[in-house]
Amino acid sequence: MTVRPARLADVAGFSSDRVAAAAGDDPDVLRLENLDTDSPPPREAIEATKAAVGDPSANSYLPFTGRHDLRRAVADRVRARSGVEYDPESEVVITSSDGDGLLDALLAVTDPGDEVIITDPTYAGILNRVLLAGARPRAVPMRALEGAWRLDLEELAASVGPATRAIMLQNPSFPSGYLLTDAEWREITRLCVEHDLWLIYWALMEGIVFDHGAVIHPASYPGMRERTIVVGTVSLEQRMIGWRIGWLVAPEAVMSDLSVVHIYNGVVVGGIAQAGALAALTADDDGLAGCLAEWQRRRDTVCEQLRGLPMLTAAGGWSQILDSRALGVEPGALSHALLRRRVAATPMTGWGGPVADRHLRLVFSREPVPRLELFGDRFAMALADLGVTSWTMP
Repeated sequence: MTVRPARLADVAGFSSDRVAAAAGDDPDVLRLENLDTDSPPPREAIEATKAAVGDPSANSYLPFTGRHDLRRAVADRVRARSGVEYDPESEVVITSSDGDGLLDALLAVTDPGDEVIITDPTYAGILNRVLLAGARPRAVPMRALEGAWRLDLEELAASVGPATRAIMLQNPSFPSGYLLTDAEWREITRLCVEHDLWLIYWALMEGIVFDHGAVIHPASYPGMRERTIVVGTVSLEQRMIGWRIGWLVAPEAVMSDLSVVHIYNGVVVGGIAQAGALAALTADDDGLAGCLAEWQRRRDTVCEQLRGLPMLTAAGGWSQILDSRALGVEPGALSHALLRRRVAATPMTGWGGPVADRHLRLVFSREPVPRLELFGDRFAMALADLGVTSWTMP
């Protein structure tokens, strides 16, 4: 009989797909459960992808690390955001998605038993990839302070120990939408430099920042170029989820290990997807500014619909989270009640620790404003079904 390997003992599947399956294909259901968007990819990316179909150069295993012009475009993008130069030949690898890149990075810089610091909440895919790599996640809580999520810097410093090998972060974060400040980045990078830690920085939503917030890149801080692994993608900013393509940008000293892991994990990215990604990254206008404005309108609509409820406004990204236990109900029970009222939303149990476990995630990037304006009434009915009556709805 096959015995389940120990590294899978604490690895759980996503809950969003189960909520999606329960919601079915009913067009009346508000789809807030999964990280999707109806905002289209850049036109140039679609055209380049179509043109690459049947092109022999797009139907090859080589080069394993990705086509040169795409690696150059990625290096240019990171330089534009961080001010830091990277060599596209020796410090950039194109991966089969940012998800592959996260696991590649962990396998390249950690040994079994090493500790990796993450936040609570975090993306479940971060937590579970740490476990798959054989490392141990150490979750540092985010705190609600003055209407925003803030990293507990004292807990962060206390979490660094002899076994710590890396800190793994997004910014902005999925699912909570937190946005790290300069002060928080200074403390994070100070710890990385003083304790010789890797920073695995997932730039999934780096440019999706609301209310004129700044895009801050950790590689720009003193001592961080040589210890930052940037994991990027066109999935969110360019709305190219289906292309399944990303990249790793890192100092040359670790890139040979990252490249080896990538080759034996993903081999090579499909040439068709590479053509689309190149077109998106080199387009005169990838459409992000217009999408940002629309996603912020949607975020604001969700906040208005749930005004007065225990929920912090996302500073960036595609989702935010609501404290279900503050309402006296478990997130899973609230999710079920909402499904009966034609709203699909995912409980955050298992997305980091005790902070995440209290919350329900609301993805606002997929539904247009007129449909989101139905949310408040449906939420109120779901709360009433659960016997929660002490909160004032809009």
